[in-house]
Amino acid sequence: MAHALQHLHTFALNNQCQNFVEITHLDQLKTQSFTLPFCLLGEGSNTVFLNDYLGSVIKMATKGVKINERENDYLICVAAGENWHQLVSHLLDKNIPGLENLALIPGTVGASPVQNIGAYGVELAKFIESVEYFDIANKAMMTLTNEQCQFGYRDSIFKHALKNKAVITQVYFAIPKKWQPVLSYGPLQQLATITPRAVFDQVIQTRNSKLPNPYILPNAGSFFKNPIITNQQLADLLKSFADLPHYKYGQNHHKVAAGWLIDQVGLKGHRVAGIEVHKQQALVLVNHGNSEGSDLITMIRHIQHTVFAKYNIVLEHEVRLINKDSECQIYGEPA
Repeated sequence: MAHALQHLHTFALNNQCQNFVEITHLDQLKTQSFTLPFCLLGEGSNTVFLNDYLGSVIKMATKGVKINERENDYLICVAAGENWHQLVSHLLDKNIPGLENLALIPGTVGASPVQNIGAYGVELAKFIESVEYFDIANKAMMTLTNEQCQFGYRDSIFKHALKNKAVITQVYFAIPKKWQPVLSYGPLQQLATITPRAVFDQVIQTRNSKLPNPYILPNAGSFFKNPIITNQQLADLLKSFADLPHYKYGQNHHKVAAGWLIDQVGLKGHRVAGIEVHKQQALVLVNHGNSEGSDLITMIRHIQHTVFAKYNIVLEHEVRLINKDSECQIYGEPA
């Protein structure tokens, strides 16, 4: 039976799916049909349905947070359907800091390892001890260690070898008792008093000043990944663009700011139908309505082409784009 998708993903394109299932108890997974096509969904904050979806949308809505104190850290077991920001806030209230740089990132806990969410100098992988998932083929619960998750920048095994094969059910976080603030990003360096609560509040203030609330103005958050380029590429670019923001990423690479690139090519405020490059933050695309998936694809390709023409950098979208029956990638230029 057809089900509206507009309120199930924060970009809010007006499409439908053929079937919608909400998982509130893990027992449901054993009887759930996983015939392709199907799409696993949390709060839909990093997913856009470009068309009517010809399959089942399966939303993880399980709840529960368990805290176990160990000698040097806390082991936090969290159900997949819990809201991410509420978890960060809840742990801070319990005097268990560590995740505050990741405050206000929209979405569920179960979706967070897939993307290896990150912000303000911190990646989630730093805190994950293990991830429990339901193996669709074997109808059994399995657990992966941090290393087995193959975390990378906005990446994990759940996007590759385990794509459409696993449903994340619980995430185990190891939060050290000794708090070590990460203050490498601009606004955090200005803090007069360095406490977990101060970092938390500053991250929220910064995000609110830059990023539109998706429940007021539909958007999918940061739309493009920050490109990772070689040290040599960076050196060449800095000859022409001395103010290009860049951050060291490992020994041989740097990460550059995708939002800055989009802003510098003059695309803030650019519109295709009701889709616009946000006027305050060029990394965010917003949906004013009366738009279709084809309009979004046109916008993505235009941004990719324009940035590539000036900087010779290929932008990849961070947001999951779901076509009629599968996830798809939009490439504006050959890599």
